[in-house]
Amino acid sequence: MFSATYHSPAGRMLLVASDTALVGAWFEGQKHFGGSGLPAAIRHTETPLLATARAWLNEYFAGRRPGDPPMLAPTGTPFQLAVWQMLRQIPYGSTITYGVLAAHLSSAGIRTSPRAVGTAIGRNPISIFIPCHRVIGASGALTGFAAGLSIKSFLLQLEENVLTSSLP
Repeated sequence: MFSATYHSPAGRMLLVASDTALVGAWFEGQKHFGGSGLPAAIRHTETPLLATARAWLNEYFAGRRPGDPPMLAPTGTPFQLAVWQMLRQIPYGSTITYGVLAAHLSSAGIRTSPRAVGTAIGRNPISIFIPCHRVIGASGALTGFAAGLSIKSFLLQLEENVLTSSLP
């Protein structure tokens, strides 16, 4: 495993990759930082995959819609993986509620609740690339973000500004 630090406008991040995929992207101080699956021996060194992840984040934070992210390989339970896969389908600049996500999962045969969805989202090991910041409360309020609501607000505002500036 390899790691690199990324200095984003929203705060310092740790990026972790295997030889083939990005396995982690956490803001410093984020809840569940590093999850429980990181090996003790991680080399802090730049790799082509980490360079690709940095370039993607540079585009994102520069206010441009980045293309496809590098290969992602989050580690989690089958339920968490299903939730995280659904998060990747939320369009850039859009939001969805925990309840709507739970309903989508239920219609796909995975019975769940908004609370269970929120718990899985809170364990997302690849922030921004798997856009958990795009999930909001039923009332439209910003709720539950492992890196803090100020970072969630920053990310949503960044995406909104990009969409607004691209209107004719």
